Amino acid sequence: MNGTSGETPAERAIRQIVIVGGGTAGWMVAAALAHHLRHTGIGITVVESSDIGTIGVGEATIPTIRRFYARLGMTDAEVMGATEATCKLGIRFTGWGGPGSDFIHPFGLYGQDLNGVGFHHYWMKQRQSGDATPLAAYSLGASLAEAGRFDLPSPNPPSSLSVFDWALHLDAALFAQHLRRFAEAAGVRRVDARILGVELRPDDGFIRAVRLEGDREVAGDLFIDCSGFRGLLIAEAMGSAYEDWGDWLACDAAFAVQSRNAPGTEPEPCTRVTARAAGWQWGIPLRHRAGNGLVFSSRHMTDQQALDTLMPNLMGEAITEPRRIGFRPGRRKQAWVRNCVSLGLASGFLEPLESTSIALIENGIERLKALFPDRTFAPAVIEEFNDQSAREMERTRDFIILHYWLNGRDEPFWRERREAAIPDTLARKVALWKARGAFVRYRWEMFHPASWLAIYDGFDVRPDQIDPAIEGLDPAGLALSMGQMKAAVAGAVARTPTHAAFLAGLNGLRAA
Repeated sequence: MNGTSGETPAERAIRQIVIVGGGTAGWMVAAALAHHLRHTGIGITVVESSDIGTIGVGEATIPTIRRFYARLGMTDAEVMGATEATCKLGIRFTGWGGPGSDFIHPFGLYGQDLNGVGFHHYWMKQRQSGDATPLAAYSLGASLAEAGRFDLPSPNPPSSLSVFDWALHLDAALFAQHLRRFAEAAGVRRVDARILGVELRPDDGFIRAVRLEGDREVAGDLFIDCSGFRGLLIAEAMGSAYEDWGDWLACDAAFAVQSRNAPGTEPEPCTRVTARAAGWQWGIPLRHRAGNGLVFSSRHMTDQQALDTLMPNLMGEAITEPRRIGFRPGRRKQAWVRNCVSLGLASGFLEPLESTSIALIENGIERLKALFPDRTFAPAVIEEFNDQSAREMERTRDFIILHYWLNGRDEPFWRERREAAIPDTLARKVALWKARGAFVRYRWEMFHPASWLAIYDGFDVRPDQIDPAIEGLDPAGLALSMGQMKAAVAGAVARTPTHAAFLAGLNGLRAA
């Protein structure tokens, strides 16, 4: 097998890893593998060209980003300082349910489950008595985001009412630079050059080396493709086909632009995504500027219409020219082929509605660490990596489709999305929710039941019945318990500093 069948395990070991492409994905994998493999002597080289720009618009994250850099020994304060980051408690959806609609998808729980019954059943039981308290009032994460407040979660929360998580809004380019410094300090070699071609081994079609300008080459055993949409290795050299999901996700373009922070405004501790006529607009507050963009369907909106929608609605005065990004939602049918693994945009793309781009890179890195090969590149290892990658992308895709399918808007684009067919995997989830208020959990799910609950509730999709175990609860006792929970959340919010005050304290900590 690849000339290694008679070798010992040590002789079969990977010796050189070549990462093609820098940017967020390339430097994330370089830093993570340099740390993970620090005792092995494996060489790692990143090949990137200073002449080629990166997409670099992914500035909103989910809480897994904090676990990623913590594994590298980095603190929240360190990363926030290096990337001009602000805090993120969730995502605010404005206008998705129709004019005037607004809800927050928080990183946290709702209320307290009791006796094996989910809290949302108790909440629906209380609604039957005429109590119109919104579900978000029982979520500390959602309530803090609504109030513009933030503080670190308690390391030992007294109850589930105190449980919430958080992520970052960060400057993706600064994050890549921070990871590059870490990786290079750990021994990663950087080669700044354009790649002119890929050399395959004639006997088995594996990648032997990448050819660079100046009659140079970089050879390796394992190649990681972080070259972006082009897929220089995985698509052009390895021939992995692309599975297009455009029938389910109609948006295929975006404009991105940076703006100044408007004077006198405080950064929200959440990402704002606002529905527009044929897509949606993002707004991401950083400390030194803001990130803005519009994701849209080019079948329903021209580029000029998109710009006319985006530019008057920035978070402040524009400081860059809007940049157009075309894309095809979908994934590589094989994320790993022979000795080439694709990560980031090279492996597929989902619009950043739920800030999943960086999280998909993180999880791909964790899969690669868990299934790290030797030079035999056992088919079972590759097949498992590909299966896990495909399932995770599909589950994430379904969660994004749900937002469009449940929309309450009346423009042609939104009516089309509401009437479109959905994947069977998603239809099964929705059917179970409506029938019983229960959640289907598949393998390799990025979003947990609390996230699905947030979207169902945000679009006013209720189950047909509540759990029969609580039908006979004493109404007065339930009302008392629910009132106490709501008061506990409200009290915690009142005691929490503003997001701006927290950031100011973080600056003081760093200065000290």
